[in-house]
Amino acid sequence: MKKIDAHLHLANPVAGYCRRGESRAIGGGKAQWGNGEIFQLIPPELGDMTFTAEEALENYMGPCGVEKAVLMSGSMYGFQNQYHKTLLEKYPDTFCPSCTIDPFMGNYKEAIRTFMEKDGFHLAKFEVSTGGGLMGCHKPFDLAGEEMMYIYKTVEEHKGVVALDVGDIAMPSHQPWSIMEAAHKCPDLKFVVCHLLAPTRGWEREWKLSLELLNMPNVWFDIAAIPKILAPDKYPYPAAAEYLQMAREIITAKKMMWGTDAPFAATQDSCEHLTDYLLKNGAFTDEELEDVYYNNAYHVYFEK
Repeated sequence: MKKIDAHLHLANPVAGYCRRGESRAIGGGKAQWGNGEIFQLIPPELGDMTFTAEEALENYMGPCGVEKAVLMSGSMYGFQNQYHKTLLEKYPDTFCPSCTIDPFMGNYKEAIRTFMEKDGFHLAKFEVSTGGGLMGCHKPFDLAGEEMMYIYKTVEEHKGVVALDVGDIAMPSHQPWSIMEAAHKCPDLKFVVCHLLAPTRGWEREWKLSLELLNMPNVWFDIAAIPKILAPDKYPYPAAAEYLQMAREIITAKKMMWGTDAPFAATQDSCEHLTDYLLKNGAFTDEELEDVYYNNAYHVYFEK
């Protein structure tokens, strides 16, 4: 079965920044936050100080049968705009790299227009979560506010895609109502909500209502890191299957895209397990799996 990883991170170099300060690689796949906390960011078998396109192709995508990947920006890894720009040119048919900006930097309008008009990006990804993204560095802000709406409109002008990681329901960044508003105001823009809105045990009713709110023609969801979010849940992740089936009843399999959230997610389980668990746990039919693994992501990110 053909596969597109709809949520993969590369880091060259590791240069993250969030509420814990900066993150820098220290070897062995480990990184250190500015507050001194050391953590495993990259499995040692995938990378030492970096996780590059070549390392991903050789050590993960090739062995696991992944044909293409969407390269998401992430605060743990740092803004990778310059590196992603080189990959746009080097691997145009293999990767869909994202750009990202801080909407509160002085020249944010100039930056997003440069990425879209001069550099050739058509995907902008924003990790806005309070836990690990922009709202851990700034006071909470409206995802349908002036700054973000300018960004959405600019990406929409260029027939692009905006992906948003909004964290879980306990975070001020979790704003499905604002995403709904933005999607209404930008009907020709494709929105992707990462991690299926990070379902939380005990909050199933609220999560389902949010999915219903965002069941819109121009909104999709990636399901990256669902096994990690629903930990403890052992391979092939029956709890993940339960939540995916609940989501399928609301938004259908046509709106979901498989992804690994590697390399960090692969520090919890192998890339092989993160790639094939949907084939084992019965969350989707065989026909639906073709959409979730490949067709949906191809339509959103790669279709010309």
